Amino acid sequence: MDPQRLALRDVPPGYGPHKTIYNRFVRWSRLGIFNKIFAALARKGGKPHRLMIDATHLKAHRTAASFKKGSVPSVSRPNKAA
Repeated sequence: MDPQRLALRDVPPGYGPHKTIYNRFVRWSRLGIFNKIFAALARKGGKPHRLMIDATHLKAHRTAASFKKGSVPSVSRPNKAA
């Protein structure tokens, strides 16, 4: 089953039918409502102490993990003094 469809089924019945919730989400996304909400919350929160980047949404080609020997520097080898 589609994960999005499954998530909509978890919404309390008081919010309406699943199709209505989905249509509202799409409409609000297109209007930038969520961006405005997140921006307002970020302004209210002040300067962050720590920033983190999450790149899990990026897809890598299936051959991206096949590095050639020597193409990536080894982390375990200590650097030689210059």
